Amino acid sequence: MRKFIVLTDPESADGFRLAGVEVLEASIEDRTDTKRKLIGLINDDDVGIIGIDEDLLLEIDEPTRLKIDRLYRPIVIAIPAKKKLGVSEARHSFLASMIHRAIGFDIRVGRNA
Repeated sequence: MRKFIVLTDPESADGFRLAGVEVLEASIEDRTDTKRKLIGLINDDDVGIIGIDEDLLLEIDEPTRLKIDRLYRPIVIAIPAKKKLGVSEARHSFLASMIHRAIGFDIRVGRNA
């Protein structure tokens, strides 16, 4: 069975780990390191799906993005940036949906849970 791995910034990494996802951390400031980690995941035969933070993906050079577009496997999925989601109900719904898909249950945290 192939793995699902998320490549994201250190701030978001723990949230994905709590959902049971394997995570590789990268920094938007270090493009070379981010590209190296992404290429390593692409070339890993055990990886089936790579979820990558949208902001990190935008920092990847054009030739690498074109290579990603032509790949059969692994599938590379952009994860919406947290800046765009804000602290609204839409972000809450998005995160709840991701957790539900990852573990198969709805988890609600907060006073009105």
